[in-house]
Amino acid sequence: MKTLVSELSQAGIPLEQDCPLSAYSTFRIGGPARLALFPETREQMLLSLALIERAGIPLWVIGNGSNVLFPDEGLDGAVLFTGRWREITVEGDTLRASAGVPLSALAKRAQEESLGALAFAHGIPGTLGGAVLMNAGAYGGCMEQVVVSSSYYDRASGEIRTLCGEEHGFGVRKSVYQTLPSAVILEATLRLEKGDPEEILAQMRELAAKRRSTQPLEFPSAGSVFKRPVGHYAGKLIEDCGLKGFAIGGAQVSEKHAGFIINRGGATARDVRALVSHVQECVRREFGVELEREIRFLSALLNE
Repeated sequence: MKTLVSELSQAGIPLEQDCPLSAYSTFRIGGPARLALFPETREQMLLSLALIERAGIPLWVIGNGSNVLFPDEGLDGAVLFTGRWREITVEGDTLRASAGVPLSALAKRAQEESLGALAFAHGIPGTLGGAVLMNAGAYGGCMEQVVVSSSYYDRASGEIRTLCGEEHGFGVRKSVYQTLPSAVILEATLRLEKGDPEEILAQMRELAAKRRSTQPLEFPSAGSVFKRPVGHYAGKLIEDCGLKGFAIGGAQVSEKHAGFIINRGGATARDVRALVSHVQECVRREFGVELEREIRFLSALLNE
């Protein structure tokens, strides 16, 4: 690790040792990472990945920490945050961006370029890389509808590869990337629709207002906890189990939207895990429905 830190520092790559992951989590939960990296360019990103792979250090790649739960004990390895690498280029109706670009910034840039079909993403608190990985979506829109290609770094071979169209294997909150543990998404190309920028802006504002009125944005959370089960709404099932407001430690099922678990103050990863399990068991017992987790639980050994 000492050699790795020295090489990264000499290359000018921003880093922090014993980095408190709670500071980089929308849940505000998580112990220290032995090493956190914040590459700001494509070159820094690729060099970081190559040096970490050569050093044989465990690696976790994170956007802005909006869909993950970091462990209380932290992570004994390197955590690479993509959020400082923000590049966007626009040509006609095509937008190409780096994995670290926040979806909100991406949607705003598209609106400024008179490009629609991305308004749904404006309020999603994640980055482009994570959105492609999870096929993020809201209000009837999802990444599958706009992504035409993406490139990734294959840690196993050191090569940069590209996926196009159906090769992404998009499904409900999933993509083929979830089956490629050695792949690190670098960039994606989106094809959008020309539109009136004022109309697009009005749509973005309408969806933002809907989010504020229905979601507990005033509390730390990791967004929607569960995928939508076929034929049901996770939040409705949880609410019908009488679990709104139910808490374990500092973690609580939101009283505004039962599909969210919030950090009311001092919540630990252990609290959240226990609450998620309790909710799943109650819904299973009451309705016979298996709630599949959308947020990622990270452990010191692997991504569960």
